[in-house]
Amino acid sequence: MVTIRLARGGAKKRPFYGIMVADQRKAPRGRFIERVGFFNPRAVGGEERLRVDIERVEYWISKGAQPSDRVAGLLRQFKRGPEAIEADKLKLEAATAAKLAAASKAEADAVKAQEKADADAAAEVVAEAADEAPAEEVAEAATEEASVEETKES
Repeated sequence: MVTIRLARGGAKKRPFYGIMVADQRKAPRGRFIERVGFFNPRAVGGEERLRVDIERVEYWISKGAQPSDRVAGLLRQFKRGPEAIEADKLKLEAATAAKLAAASKAEADAVKAQEKADADAAAEVVAEAADEAPAEEVAEAATEEASVEETKES
């Protein structure tokens, strides 16, 4: 059976893939029938990322060749064109920015709620201290009276 698959080339840490039509039983880097394009996953700047001879791919598919999963995805990208890929990237960036904004807003709300809770707790402590202060004064006055009575009795 004939398959359309990627064959890795390029240098270490710098992959470059050829899109090859080959017998399924052959090694991925072995003999191939035809090279129908390439894929450069690390393309930067003006470098071409994907080139496919779509006529030859369609010819081989009509003859029964099966594209690999990755090649099938690359063919869909190639048919959609670079504008659609850029639009998808912009959508992804916008969604990421929206998530970050929502997360920072939630964090700010949590900080405000914590500050309010801290302020309420501090107000309660002050109120409790104010309530306890007169009780302590009454208790101190009672102990002073008791000590004064003891000294009078003696």
